[in-house]
Amino acid sequence: MAHPHRLAAMLALILLASPAAMRAAEAACAGEKFPAGRAYAACEDLPSLGAALHYTYDASKSSLSVAFVAAPAGAGGWVAWGLNPTGEGMAGTQALVALKGGSGSSPAPAVKTYNITGYVALGGASTPIAFPATDLAADEGSGGKIRLYGKLQLHKGMKSVNQVWQVGSSVTGGAPDKHAFGPANLASKAKLVLAGSKAATAASPASEPAPAPVAGGLAPSSGSDSGASSSVAPTAGKNAATTAAVSAPALAVVALVGFLAIV
Repeated sequence: MAHPHRLAAMLALILLASPAAMRAAEAACAGEKFPAGRAYAACEDLPSLGAALHYTYDASKSSLSVAFVAAPAGAGGWVAWGLNPTGEGMAGTQALVALKGGSGSSPAPAVKTYNITGYVALGGASTPIAFPATDLAADEGSGGKIRLYGKLQLHKGMKSVNQVWQVGSSVTGGAPDKHAFGPANLASKAKLVLAGSKAATAASPASEPAPAPVAGGLAPSSGSDSGASSSVAPTAGKNAATTAAVSAPALAVVALVGFLAIV
């Protein structure tokens, strides 16, 4: 009969080296396939609403290129992502919003910018935001998801900034209708840490009870807008997905060496 230690080592080797284990170790965002010409240095699976952020930060130019990926809450809905330099909630967020339906004869989602100043409904026209936005576009990915693209000119010397995202189920008159106030909606915020060409996200503290819904629009989420930093340490490295993917084969090699040592 084979020695129990040998059986354990063999089992660990099989599990770690299997394609299924390799895929499970990768972050979901790593599998996103973008059109030609769109590539990003890093990606993070955001902690709520099944969303992901792909991004490249150019420290020399203080520019942040992003692709935000999320499914709207309804077939004719919207998705939004933005940066809040003044707090953690929705109020103060400089937002990019992609709305289903597009404009004119274009089937692509329309992209608008909004400066979320308070608990008010949003209109059908864009408003200027604190971070000049260029290269705005959106398309539809797999699984009904919308991919929202943009490039933001950040303030020089920014080390980190709060990010907020949201999804809604409907659009009226070219403006996003109010979103739901469930736990996932209220938890849709995190800190985006910028460090040279590397960036990572850290979850913000738990949300407080929801504010009263507004008549329509991208209603601000609950939570403090004091700008306090998250107490959760940021994810290390250029791309969490790449780090996780590399760890599986490395562990397989370790398991193999251990197995050979006890044979």
